[in-house]
Amino acid sequence: MTAMDMGAILPEALRERYERQGFTVVRGLFGYDEIEGLCDVFAALHAAGPVPGHFEPRPADPDPLRRHPRVMQPHEISARARGFLLDARLRAVLEALLGEEVLAAQSMFYFKPPGARGQALHQDNFYLRVEPGTCVAAWVACDVIDRDNGGLEVVPGTHHMDLFCPEEADPGLSFAREYVPPPPGLTPVPVDLAPGDVLFFNGSLVHGSGPNRSADRFRRSFIGHYVGRSAERIDDYYRTLDMAGERVPLPGSEGAGPCGGFVPHGDAP
Repeated sequence: MTAMDMGAILPEALRERYERQGFTVVRGLFGYDEIEGLCDVFAALHAAGPVPGHFEPRPADPDPLRRHPRVMQPHEISARARGFLLDARLRAVLEALLGEEVLAAQSMFYFKPPGARGQALHQDNFYLRVEPGTCVAAWVACDVIDRDNGGLEVVPGTHHMDLFCPEEADPGLSFAREYVPPPPGLTPVPVDLAPGDVLFFNGSLVHGSGPNRSADRFRRSFIGHYVGRSAERIDDYYRTLDMAGERVPLPGSEGAGPCGGFVPHGDAP
């Protein structure tokens, strides 16, 4: 990709916003037809039933998140998901943000149906435990996403801070147990997105979402987590690939982290 192409896909103002606030949004990085094709794949996956280790819905469960659980590491079972995780446009933005080659560590797909709980404010690197440095998320919107259907909120500037040891989340509002209160003087701000927009954010940025309070709107999203090639360790759950799709194993992070034990991303609905 040429410097001119890179300037078009990630203007300097967006890169500076990432440095200053810990997140930035690239609007329309993917086309509507690409997003529709991705959603079709996951609709078919849901209709086909469970894939052990990746997707295990419980159709009769009263919890919407059990009927439509998130899909873990879908790039390992879907060529379309793998293509999104390793997409050259994502790679270009990520390498501009990180200043080095990137490795893909994880993919997820969220359905988040009406009535679903959200995920309390948290920091991604609490789970990935990348050392040195941190991870970066590329959060691809697959629907119109706002506060009504449980869109993300971020706490700008927290990427400059250390990891916080979380408190207990409200289980009526969050499927995850961890909750990081906003630091004094800082306030979560919503990030509204349209299909094909991508929110990029630092792994130390405090972020989360509330419940989907809409009557009939899903909040579907595809998320990739990435690390810089200079990373030396990551939690054992994650299986890193280069952006050509070749496995690049990293040693597991040592110890239990600064806050002791924790629940990996893959252990929640």
